[in-house]
Amino acid sequence: MDLMGGMQEAMRRVLVARGVTSETVDVGGQTVHHYALEGQGKGPPVVLVHGLAGSASGFGRTLHGLGKRFSRVLAPDLPGHGFSGEYCGGPICVQGHFDVLRGYFETVVKTPALVVGNSLGGAMAVNLAAEHPARVKALALAAPAGAELTPQALAALLGHFAVKSSADVRALTRKLFHRPPLGALLLAPALRSLYTTPTVQALAADALATQASIAPQAVRDLKMPVLFLWGGSERLLPPEILAWYRQHLPAQAEVHVVEGFGHVPQMERPDAFVSHLVGFADRAGL
Repeated sequence: MDLMGGMQEAMRRVLVARGVTSETVDVGGQTVHHYALEGQGKGPPVVLVHGLAGSASGFGRTLHGLGKRFSRVLAPDLPGHGFSGEYCGGPICVQGHFDVLRGYFETVVKTPALVVGNSLGGAMAVNLAAEHPARVKALALAAPAGAELTPQALAALLGHFAVKSSADVRALTRKLFHRPPLGALLLAPALRSLYTTPTVQALAADALATQASIAPQAVRDLKMPVLFLWGGSERLLPPEILAWYRQHLPAQAEVHVVEGFGHVPQMERPDAFVSHLVGFADRAGL
């Protein structure tokens, strides 16, 4: 097991010791790992969807805080991420991952949920809400991808994941956080393995080849409560994405630019991230 695999395993052991279930489920023939926590609250289930090269472990420090407000907290590893197996139903691509996520809601979640998506997970959450609105009681987006970009802007964004050296990894790490953790910068050689997996590279190549984006009308037509969080220290996604979502989000959407948030607030400021989600749930009457 490499260093990053060992760190994820250590996180899993900590979570399991604190009452979180770590298990694999079959989703249409695909093995998907997820964390599940039975909550103490009366709110709907909350499902946490990570981004490209991330994992469910990135939400590890938010599970118990959310469990106080919601009836169940679920965090799946997308195929080829975390402890989930590679996508086995065809080419590793954006659509294939979305199909697995949709199947996860059908097989595991089953009831309408607050869906929280970060980065690529945010784009997938928007698609789920647009195509299967009965499964999404409310939608919370943290620095979501999916906006229409020029080919040059999309290539520049995805180019950050084409890491070839420890210096490239440190540069990407600085783009992910408000204040990059010293440990992450020191562990750059080990972190490189997260971005060079066949899954990550195939997803990036597919998104670039297809110029994948969300149809503006799909965003405008969202009927459920929507929360949109953007970090005041967002450095990975270009500001054009914030402008695009501001232009197309429906009138009921809340848009907040949060100082002190970077691209992955669930990792860097988990308590503040949970507070935003709980406040949104309260305002939405969930």
